Amino acid sequence: MNKYHEILNKILSKGKVQENKKGNITYLHNQHLKLKPADLLEIFEGHSIARNKLKTELNLFQSGERLTEKYRDAGITWWDYCGPILVNSYPTYFEQLPDLIRKINKEKRNSKNYVLFLGRNDTESNQQPCLSLIQFQIEKGKLLLSAYQRSSDANLGLPADVYHLYLIAKQVNLPLKSIDLFLGNVHVYENNIDGTMKLLGGESVKFNLNVN
Repeated sequence: MNKYHEILNKILSKGKVQENKKGNITYLHNQHLKLKPADLLEIFEGHSIARNKLKTELNLFQSGERLTEKYRDAGITWWDYCGPILVNSYPTYFEQLPDLIRKINKEKRNSKNYVLFLGRNDTESNQQPCLSLIQFQIEKGKLLLSAYQRSSDANLGLPADVYHLYLIAKQVNLPLKSIDLFLGNVHVYENNIDGTMKLLGGESVKFNLNVN
């Protein structure tokens, strides 16, 4: 059982139930995933991930593209429910990432923590970023990438975010030591519980998007 499957199993076995406007969830608070390159390989090989779409999505984020039509043209339809424009969402913050990456690659300072913050309070938003902070640290010539996620759909959002973080880490010209992901609230929606159990049993499963 890879570390992603371990967190799914832990949610189902130890999670609490909470009412949610998108549907009831089984959840855990304050979980930590420490993923080394070998762990990432296990997850990516053992779980179906829309790699090409997620790579294109990240490129659109980093270019600051806010029109959902542009995502749809690339075959990415999961933003359609937000309306025609992504307001105060990932492109607003990820467009700062290329400059930050260039700075990291130029300086590569062990003593400095490079940070990208995502999201602001009290602003208009149709999809506040679930990923809230990404921190880059360098130790003995290797990259330690840390991220805080305020809310994580364990079936759909979490694998995608892990893959995005991996793609971000690859932009830094240093070998990756680990990705540490801190999950404020990680959950499985009620209508995806049966599918999660099938996934843990070795079956191929397609999960449902839960949106208003």
